[in-house]
Amino acid sequence: MRVVGTLQKHPKIGTTVFFMNEKYIVKFEAGNMEQTFKFSTDIAPDLAAVDLLLTEDFISKVFHRFNEMYLSVPVWGK
Repeated sequence: MRVVGTLQKHPKIGTTVFFMNEKYIVKFEAGNMEQTFKFSTDIAPDLAAVDLLLTEDFISKVFHRFNEMYLSVPVWGK
């Protein structure tokens, strides 16, 4: 697996794009949490296409999911 780029889609979420086995793997990181999505090259043939898939609505859902994850951990969410 190799890193093919980083994208700044949200100020509080790190976004790294990897490529492996004809798939782009997009990893979002916020604190100690991460979410990973895989896109085949049929859907996203290059990094620019991956960037287009990560719409404002998509990123909003990722951010919301991070909030849910944070609140689900007893130590963090109390």
